Amino acid sequence: MKNLTDKVIAITGAGSGIGRSLAIQLAREGSHLSLSDVDADGLKETKNLISQNINVTTHLVDVADRQQVYDWAKKTVKEHDHVDCIINNAGVASSASIEEIAYQDFDWVFNIVFYGVLYGTKAFLPYLKERPDAHIINISSVNGFTPFPNNGPYNCAKHAVKAFSQTLNQELRGTSVNITSVHPGGIKTNIARNIRSYDSAEVQQERIERFDRAARTSPDQAAKIIIKGMLKNRKRLLVGNDARVFDILNRLFPQKFADLFGFLYQREKQKGMVD
Repeated sequence: MKNLTDKVIAITGAGSGIGRSLAIQLAREGSHLSLSDVDADGLKETKNLISQNINVTTHLVDVADRQQVYDWAKKTVKEHDHVDCIINNAGVASSASIEEIAYQDFDWVFNIVFYGVLYGTKAFLPYLKERPDAHIINISSVNGFTPFPNNGPYNCAKHAVKAFSQTLNQELRGTSVNITSVHPGGIKTNIARNIRSYDSAEVQQERIERFDRAARTSPDQAAKIIIKGMLKNRKRLLVGNDARVFDILNRLFPQKFADLFGFLYQREKQKGMVD
């Protein structure tokens, strides 16, 4: 995408975190916005933080509901005349081993993190292909190439988002639609606080505190990097120094690096630091 002025950009998960920061910064660039989330109050707050003279519409959308996503795409084009970019950002997580997690909790994560991306892409793609310069941005994660224990659904879904984005790049080669697969490291968002956990309250609180200590990148910093990557039409984008380190170590030691997290997890389990 060569510039952002007067572009119409749709964003999922815009009620907080990276989605909110993207909305605010894209507005400063002169983009018009179609924002969606399941959090009506969060959406309202995001819109109120945007003071630029642009067209901003908000939509209550559960990205796991295919019909809602398709309806949103139609409304976006109706209200904005066209759409130039979809940013598939919405995400959730759970904390449980593969052995203990209930199917409905696995599905909850996968339906939002992966199928939300699939629905968003397919719903908006016909409209994007009508534009001379369009973009699809899919938020994957470092989990998309390095899995972590007790995070199976998220690991699997983010791996799927990465493969999905690579497939799109192959199939849409030579068209006006560019695809970026984004891989953030630890971002200071509320995802750890909203996690569905099978652990005790004490263990969950310790996990939140460790996440807060490890997350060195703010949503605003992440949004800035993503927007810069959009303008350069990057196919793969790492967000944060931790993401770059993980990427290097995963390339050098593709199995041993994953084994390290398994070793650390078992050690913590023996010490009673995880349930």
